[in-house]
Amino acid sequence: MRIAVGADHAGWPLKEGLVRFLMDRGWDVEDFGTFSDESVDYPDYAEKVGRAVAFGKVDRGLLLCGTGMGMCISANKVDGVRAVTAHDLMSARLSRQHNDANVLTMGARIVAPAMAEEILGRWLDTDFEGGRHQRRIEKIQTMESGRF
Repeated sequence: MRIAVGADHAGWPLKEGLVRFLMDRGWDVEDFGTFSDESVDYPDYAEKVGRAVAFGKVDRGLLLCGTGMGMCISANKVDGVRAVTAHDLMSARLSRQHNDANVLTMGARIVAPAMAEEILGRWLDTDFEGGRHQRRIEKIQTMESGRF
């Protein structure tokens, strides 16, 4: 499995640890940066990761910034991305089961590294349930295509 990862300067330290976590779990990681604490703009990284997910170059995406919210808003501007911010295990699980989220965002100023690993692990290990939820995903896809 392949995952694209990106962060701004606030999320960079957490990203570094989570990249190691992912690699230890056997994931192939494409790291889009940033690679330091020098100030950068989060939409740039959200777009890179979002496009990698939307174009099928990777299976999932992970984005980190101070709160996770800016990354989430930005990533959701890319058609085909269903990004969620999750700072707890239930949100991580349900975002996969019910929403087939393909990008996870977290806030490095909100969630501790150990908890971030738990959240990411839960999110990666949870499958989409389909069924009635599939109908809703299809409606989202229709909205994206402008046919609503």
